Amino acid sequence: MLVTKSATNTGRHFGSRITFDNDGHLYFTVGERGHRPNAQDLSTHAGSILRINLNGSVPKDNPFINVDNALPEIWSYGHRNPQGIVYDSQHDRLWSIEHGPRGGDELNLVLGGRNYGWPIVSFGKEYWGPISVGEGTEKEGMEPPTKVYIPSIAPGSLMMYHGEAFPAWKGHLFAGSLILTHLNRIILDDSGKTVGEERFLLELEERIRAVVESPEGWIYLSTDSGKIIRLRPSNTQTLKSDNK
Repeated sequence: MLVTKSATNTGRHFGSRITFDNDGHLYFTVGERGHRPNAQDLSTHAGSILRINLNGSVPKDNPFINVDNALPEIWSYGHRNPQGIVYDSQHDRLWSIEHGPRGGDELNLVLGGRNYGWPIVSFGKEYWGPISVGEGTEKEGMEPPTKVYIPSIAPGSLMMYHGEAFPAWKGHLFAGSLILTHLNRIILDDSGKTVGEERFLLELEERIRAVVESPEGWIYLSTDSGKIIRLRPSNTQTLKSDNK
């Protein structure tokens, strides 16, 4: 993979999450690096989700491989700062979750070649005042989010649960929250539509950075304060938290 130019010299919005699909592809997120026009510029990787083969080559069916002035590694674009990405192997779906500005964090079902709108459309406000970002919340040719968080939770990760320890949670997404300091469960139906959410561990007041599932189906979390937290069923099948 060739990086052709530097997107910006800012120190924010890096993205930098990875996942793998069933067919030997690696996906990873790149934030727009704090320079909004990058997200609509196909000549830079910034503001995009990229797709490559495991050996670093570009898959022949990537959507922009034969498009002039577009980098062939780009799978989707119009992203602000995707801090979580996960592949659902059962349903062949790619999910990402990203920071909006002030309000407007998004969960997206990521499809190849699609434009996810930033900064032309957004549900968020400018940091300097109560002014909406962009032209509105939707526009023809741009993919709407599956779920929007207002106010922002500041997602720090994304995981899909497949374990046996909490069978009622199978197929649901989990995201760590940085600003609102909780574990967010996103409830999906079989079609991939979000039908609800639940918030755990608010009482800990911890910024949850990463979420993973263990072979036992337990859930492990890392926090910005340096803690590892384990979630497992109690003897009565209710949630038990171990703070390490």
